[in-house]
Order: sequence, then C-alpha cells, then structure tokens
Amino acid sequence: MKVGITLPNLGPQATKENILQTATQAEQEGFDSLWTITRILWPLRPQTPYGGTPDGSLPVEYQNALDPLDVLLYVALNTSKISLGTSVIDMFFYTPLMLAKRYATLDVLSHGRGISGLGIGWSKDEYQASNAPFQNRAGGADEFIQAMKKIWTDDVVEFKGKYYNIPASIIGPKPIQKPHIPIYLGGFSSNTFSRIVKYDLNGWLGVVGGPLENIENCINAIKENATKSNKNPDNFRTIMLTYPNVKEDNSSSSNDKNRFPLSGGIDQIGSDIQRIKDMGVDHIVFGYNFVPIGRDVTKVIDLSKELSKFAR
Repeated sequence: MKVGITLPNLGPQATKENILQTATQAEQEGFDSLWTITRILWPLRPQTPYGGTPDGSLPVEYQNALDPLDVLLYVALNTSKISLGTSVIDMFFYTPLMLAKRYATLDVLSHGRGISGLGIGWSKDEYQASNAPFQNRAGGADEFIQAMKKIWTDDVVEFKGKYYNIPASIIGPKPIQKPHIPIYLGGFSSNTFSRIVKYDLNGWLGVVGGPLENIENCINAIKENATKSNKNPDNFRTIMLTYPNVKEDNSSSSNDKNRFPLSGGIDQIGSDIQRIKDMGVDHIVFGYNFVPIGRDVTKVIDLSKELSKFAR
C-alpha cells in the first residue's frame, strides 16, 4: 500500500518554510505522495453544518488556506519524484477548461506527477461566493468530468452540454500522463460510485470519518457497480485519507468499539491501518492539519514513518 502525507496548506502552519520542509523530507524518506486540501472561506454564519464536528462548526484551520494547486506547483519545482494530489478540489468553483488547464500545467512542470482528486462540495456559502448553482450538481458533475477528459486527450476539443460548452479548439499542452491525469472522486453517495465506474475514472478518494465498516461497504459498492456494468472491478482503486490521533493512554484493546478509528496508541492505529490495507485500499494518506502535531514538521515525518511500517 502506498503512503502519502498532507502538506500544511491550512491553518497557522501554512507557511512557505513548513511546506518546503515537509515536501523535501517526505521525498527523502521515500513517501509516495503529498496532498493539499481545499477551503475557500470560513463563513461567520454557515448555511451548511460541517460534518466533521459534533456541533457542525468549521475548524479554525479553515480560516487560513493556501490555494491547493498553487502549493503543489511550488512543491513540484522543489521535488523530483513524489506524486502530488488534491484531496479534494471542489470542481464547481472552476470551469472544466480552467481547472483542466491548471492540472495540466502542474503535470507538465512536475514531469507527470499530478493526481486529480475532485469533489462536488457541500458548503452553500462557498457555492454562493463562487457564483455556482447549488442545485443540479449531479448533472453538472457528469459534464464537468467528460469535458476535462476531452481537454486532456482530444487533439481537437469540442463539447456541447447543458451546463458547459467548449467551441472546437486546440487546447494544450496535454498532460504528461497518458491517457490523462489520474482522476479520483471524493464522496460517499451512490451517485459518486456510479460516476466513477460510468466514466472509467481511476477510483475513489475516501476519508475515514467513522467506523471502518463504512469504508469497506463503499469499496464493495464500487466493485458491485463495476460488475453490473460489465467492467473489471480491479480497474478502480481506492485512496484513503486518514487523520491519525496518537494518544498516550493506549490501554484499551484495538478492538474496542468505543475507540474512534485511527486513534489511540501506535499499535492500535497500526491495527486500523492493516485492516484498511486488507480491505484492498491501494494508497493511504496521513493528515495532520487539525491536530497540534501538524505544526511540527519533524514530528509529522517521524510519526508518518512509524505508521507507514504497518502499511507496507
């Protein structure tokens, strides 16, 4: 199982020095990938509750967020082999043409190291600020993905849809990676899983936000969808974003149902990582943007090295 780390592009730790140190040390230590997170604003009176906290409030780290693709481009010019991904970019805050161009630029300047992690977003405030309609997102997502793939692969690009239109044009450069930059979709809906299979995307980019059984069910749902569509289930891979939370008290059993996944002692978290690997996850990403350790690059690298032993 490949292992990645999130870059510190959120919160007070989002500095040029921290980003550069994380990227260069991660590459030196042999990690497979680096990832950025997207957030464009922190509404004072959110219209949509945040799903990651009990009271629906947004983490304060979201108040300061560097652009995910700009950060990856900076890192690309200071590294040589580590993969660079977004986890995730909300596609509707861009047009297919402009987002495809930005990913292609990253891929060309990184010599083929980009990974496109896309989502449809959840914040009504961010949609409003982006002048994007919150309704009919499913149809828009279908067209967005089709248009992006055409931009990356067709010599002459032409797209006529309900939501997006591109006149017959030559659009270059094309990405280094063929047939196109890997595309992974985030989300937990059946529409997301069917979209991955229907458009032959590379796979699913999930996040551990509850019982690990939920992850396994999602992976199985994608495989079942592929089988029903007469496609090879093995063609669709899974990348899993996790947020390890190491605690001093690791007295409880790794099977304790009251323990949140990826929390506890090193061995307990390691047991979760091994279980994720056994589910068939191809790539695990350790994120530290919302915990104090995320402000210390050396500790982030050291902990990630320790945890990666359970994934290899």
